[in-house]
Amino acid sequence: MTSLVVRRLLIDLEVPFARHWNGGDAFRSAYFNALSMSFPVGEQLFIDSVRAGVKALSDEQRAAFEPEVQGFVGQEATHRRIHALFNAQLAQQGYTNTWEGRIVKRLKLLESVADPRAAVAITAATEHFTAIFAQHMLEHPQAVEGAEPRLQALWHWHACEESEHRSVAFDLYRAMGGSELWRRRLMRLVTWHFTTDVLRQTARNLWHDGELLRWRTWKSAAIFFFGKHGLVRHCFKPWLAYFKADFHPSQQDGQLAVDWLQRNVAAYSVVSRS
Repeated sequence: MTSLVVRRLLIDLEVPFARHWNGGDAFRSAYFNALSMSFPVGEQLFIDSVRAGVKALSDEQRAAFEPEVQGFVGQEATHRRIHALFNAQLAQQGYTNTWEGRIVKRLKLLESVADPRAAVAITAATEHFTAIFAQHMLEHPQAVEGAEPRLQALWHWHACEESEHRSVAFDLYRAMGGSELWRRRLMRLVTWHFTTDVLRQTARNLWHDGELLRWRTWKSAAIFFFGKHGLVRHCFKPWLAYFKADFHPSQQDGQLAVDWLQRNVAAYSVVSRS
């Protein structure tokens, strides 16, 4: 296990930003807005799941996991807070967050599952998604090219911390005795919901802007997903790796996250270390 640092990002999200803040690109702005709309409620799920999961461990296991879980919770709580501020700006611009409501409905179903390993497995699967997306953003900064510096800092900082804590829920699930069969099954379920939900919310954001049916929007989407630096093109193999018997999140190289955090120490303050 590694020490996790909880950081406070030193940017001002009370100041409004442009509707097409991501380099003037309607699609990229709408897509990242959609991702942000899922974060506050989604990250609360992750926090709740690992807290419940660590309580299910033996005393000896719990002592080993608690510092890492504390760091994980601190980082996710900070992400939740700052994306709530970001989303408040989106709400003022007239966007409607329908993804959050769908997550809340699924959480009510999840509450009926007595085994806490289910929520931890869902968290581990989603954390793999965010970790490979984070790695893609750090490798291909074109994803937020042209955005103002404070918003680039927001997304890169978030990506770095997702890379840092990518193994916590996965290791916790295994320590709880979670089955490999259900780990893979729940990744398939998470994949379906995540990809369809983010596309639905992106389309809704674009419709609100009057940009959904424009050729430039579809061209941007094709480049973003399948171009030289395309998300699908570069993330499919890392996603597929999750289904291997010997998979572990630490197999993903996290050096780019370390490098960004070292280069941008002025962008954040350290709150605590686990």
